[in-house]
Amino acid sequence: MAETMKGLKRTHYCGVLRPSDEGKDVTVCGWVQRQRDLGQLIFVDLRDRTGIVQLAFDQATDRAVFDKAFGVRGEYVLAARGKVRIRSSVNHDIPTGEIEIAVEELRVLSKAQTPPFEIVENSTTAEALRLKYRYLDLRRPDLQRNLLMRHRIAKAARDYFDQEGFIELETPMLIKSTPEGARDFLVPSRVHPGNFYALPQSPQLYKQLCMVAGFDRYIQLARCFRDEDLRADRQPEFTQIDMEMSFVDVEDVLAVGEGFIRHVFKEALGVDIPTPLPRMTYTEAMERYGSDKPDTRFGMELIDLTDAVKGCGFAVFAGAAESGMVGAINVKGGAGVYTRKEIDRLTEYAKGIGAKGLAWVRWTAENRASSFGKFLSEEEMEAVLNQAEMEEGDVLLVVADPVKKHVQSVLGALRLLAADKMELPREGFRLLWITEFPFFEWDEEAGAYAAMHHPFTAPLDECIPYLDSQPEKVYAKAYDLVFNGVEMASGSIRITDPELQDHMFRALGLSEEEARLKFGFLLDAFQYGAPPHGGMGIGLDRLVMQMLGAATLRDVTAFPKVQNMTEPMTDCPSPADEAQLKELGLAVTAVEE
Repeated sequence: MAETMKGLKRTHYCGVLRPSDEGKDVTVCGWVQRQRDLGQLIFVDLRDRTGIVQLAFDQATDRAVFDKAFGVRGEYVLAARGKVRIRSSVNHDIPTGEIEIAVEELRVLSKAQTPPFEIVENSTTAEALRLKYRYLDLRRPDLQRNLLMRHRIAKAARDYFDQEGFIELETPMLIKSTPEGARDFLVPSRVHPGNFYALPQSPQLYKQLCMVAGFDRYIQLARCFRDEDLRADRQPEFTQIDMEMSFVDVEDVLAVGEGFIRHVFKEALGVDIPTPLPRMTYTEAMERYGSDKPDTRFGMELIDLTDAVKGCGFAVFAGAAESGMVGAINVKGGAGVYTRKEIDRLTEYAKGIGAKGLAWVRWTAENRASSFGKFLSEEEMEAVLNQAEMEEGDVLLVVADPVKKHVQSVLGALRLLAADKMELPREGFRLLWITEFPFFEWDEEAGAYAAMHHPFTAPLDECIPYLDSQPEKVYAKAYDLVFNGVEMASGSIRITDPELQDHMFRALGLSEEEARLKFGFLLDAFQYGAPPHGGMGIGLDRLVMQMLGAATLRDVTAFPKVQNMTEPMTDCPSPADEAQLKELGLAVTAVEE
């Protein structure tokens, strides 16, 4: 039968004891990392979330206590009282390695079966098994450190925004469905059969209503939900550090955002982030890096070959150069890594992400091979090589397309693959703002322009005349914070002028009736005095992930979902029973295998 803590009170965490505590009578509690039986000596490594301390049992130990220590096994839960003493042999690998506790009283609070995997730092056990037993996986010191860091970052966020005069307000979790972007998670209403709530993709509309209500600085660590396919940096439910401000312009919002970044890095990591952060327009980011979230920790910028190949003998290049782009990246030193076979694999990858093909030049000491050299004159080929600043040992990867953005996007993806393949160093913290996003993007399937952001994003003042006539020239008062190539935050200044808002809805193809149906409550609120406002949402999960250099969000989230959107530990989602479905007026008509 398990013992209790009655009469004992924990005085210290395991990982905090030091030589300065020598002679103190202490009580520690935790889990057994391992037990070592040396005959007349027994040592037990006891672990809690702060670290490990060694418990010592020897000839001076009460016999009953010694025998109890003999019987403990890994992951037993213990309480131990004794005196801190200096160890005879120092363990330099742990902070408590100079001391141990000579145990005088030991209680086994809970016994444990042998775990399905060893609970050690940087476990090599398959992730599927660890997630099945996530409560055991979370005992690992590295995961516990990650989640403690998440706590510190969240606390630093609240402290910073409180100091800046922000008010934390909670917005509803059950809201009206206004599908924009990702799919909503729907929640059926029992009281109103046939009607559904949605879980919020973001608190966007409610935080704007907070501005109308006069809470001019709002903050919330908001839970958000999006029914979309998962990636390493995406979960169906996530936490957003959500903020909104009244009577501001872009500069004001970015200044607060930079202040937060400076504060959180200093508080959580002790790192000084210099501000102001660099800025780059969307157009420049696409032209230089082929991405609106560029990783600027390494070079390999895009090379525009369009002018160099105009009118050349290669019809693919010449045709693309007329209305689109011929672009390239020069993989310096890549000839020794990219064999013909590797280039063929890269070509298939490029086709898979939208390229019509991948042209290349591979320059080795033996020769200068090319997939298109026979179509160009010697002068034309030299012009390409000079424009690309190509030398012996390099590999040039070339993409051509009548649509410039297609070329940029493909080269941006190839750039990241090449950096991985070449093992280019990507160290440190590189943050920058991407500004002036296009307001519209062309939807090829629909054959029309669609909003790149939510429809309340304000256009740049100078672009308003182009709303109807030249939508491709309209840019938004929108901005993203990019951290080591990952979008960390996104926001904008909002439209509050009813006339401009109506104009924007028309430009997006939204009828007055449809706009009223989706956003009528917000439009009504704007009739009663809406201050100019703007804000952003900062992804807490991604921020923690990037600050720690974690591989996936699962490493910084306590109970994550996996690729197929299930949680292996609880086996959810799961079917509802018939009584529940009947009460909600629902029926499952078909289930895909």
